[in-house]
Amino acid sequence: MEKKKANVVTSYNKWGYIFLIPFVTVFIVFQLIPLVSTIYNSLFENYMSGLKHVGPNFVGLKNFGSLFAGGDFMKYFKNTMIMWALGFVPQILVSLLLGAWFTDPSLRLKGQRFFKTVIYLPNLIMASAFAMLFFTLFADGGPINSILVGAHILKVPFKFMSNAWSVRVLVAFMNFLMWFGNTTILLMAGMMGIDTSLFEAAEVDGATSTQIFFKITLPLLRPILVYVMVTSLIGGLQMFDVPQILTNGTGDPVRTSMTLIMYLNKHLYSKNYGMAGALSVILLIITGVLSMIIFKATAQNEK
Repeated sequence: MEKKKANVVTSYNKWGYIFLIPFVTVFIVFQLIPLVSTIYNSLFENYMSGLKHVGPNFVGLKNFGSLFAGGDFMKYFKNTMIMWALGFVPQILVSLLLGAWFTDPSLRLKGQRFFKTVIYLPNLIMASAFAMLFFTLFADGGPINSILVGAHILKVPFKFMSNAWSVRVLVAFMNFLMWFGNTTILLMAGMMGIDTSLFEAAEVDGATSTQIFFKITLPLLRPILVYVMVTSLIGGLQMFDVPQILTNGTGDPVRTSMTLIMYLNKHLYSKNYGMAGALSVILLIITGVLSMIIFKATAQNEK
């Protein structure tokens, strides 16, 4: 009898492994093999010099040293983090505010479904379309400058694309518009999962709405907030399409809006696979280290 039960369990387990085959196949083909290939290429000198192909010649860690030698890597890393922070901070604040409003039963907001749909819609628009729209709006002779000059706010058109901070703010603002709706939905899901009896008990004890939010809602939202921060950080490090299109791939002015992925794209475009591989590996390490720092800091706060 026991042997028969064991055979039944084995037959059920077999189907679990069969259903895992598509995932494992996709993971190996599209993630594991490219990852190993990238690490392998990072150890070789492999690039085009005019019409002549140089390499692949094994150079060890020389490509990694070359990335840090010129100072370009740290400059582009700083640009990336600044633009990510400028977009993420208002994104998380606005999302928390909207999430608190939509999930507060005492407010009884009307048309919630409509507003939820509206705030999520920018997430469905392609980043390239956003970038082209803002490039047109904030051009030297664009509508924004025409309005500002016409309203006598400015005497002459402001060169948005020639100022480092205006370009950075535009990139951050576009990322904010595209992602705050998605973040709001995630935070709302977390807030709706909190036991309402906790809020009721706090209200009975005389706690204000602000105290309830900071003492109950935020601490219980910590897992969702960590998830949002880590995924946003990963997306920030991979920032490419918006600044690429907005600055026509130059990262101007004076490469102050050049991101790490734009820098990586230049190496791939010039077929310098060794440097591109080294930069990809460093990005992987940076992403892992920053994510671990976030998890570590959160774990310490929970103790």
